[in-house]
Amino acid sequence: MPSIYIIMGVSGSGKSTIAQALSTRTQLPFFDADDFHPAANIAKMAAGQALNDDDRQPWLETLNALLKQQTQNGEGAILACSALKASYRHTLEKDLDTPPFLVYLKGSPELIAARMQARTGHFMPPALLASQFAALEEPQDALLVTIDQSIDQIVTHILTGF
Repeated sequence: MPSIYIIMGVSGSGKSTIAQALSTRTQLPFFDADDFHPAANIAKMAAGQALNDDDRQPWLETLNALLKQQTQNGEGAILACSALKASYRHTLEKDLDTPPFLVYLKGSPELIAARMQARTGHFMPPALLASQFAALEEPQDALLVTIDQSIDQIVTHILTGF
């Protein structure tokens, strides 16, 4: 079993939900990348403005440091993170002792938009979903999991997919 999982996808794809369920099944600690955004990033997104690479870089470096710490402590981790571009994933993976297991949660824009409309209390407005899909560089080195199945089915797919 891998010691580091990165659960990635656009906003609303279920990253946090799946990562929490995977954490419960594996007993690896769960971290939500959204919890590590600086206040300026959250304010920008809440105002309906998409983040740019300069906004994201310090955040990604913080997440990389977290993953390094988790592997050095021998604890492992499950990180829910959009990781939309290959360069973002490279930053997350930089200098890790072992490569993380990357899981890409894929869904249609229509399904994800419906999920975003139904959720409450999240700083990411549905209006930014198009910018997420525009920035997305689908990974070629990830386990692709479609999100049109149950949480349990998705987690089982992840655990049997490495």
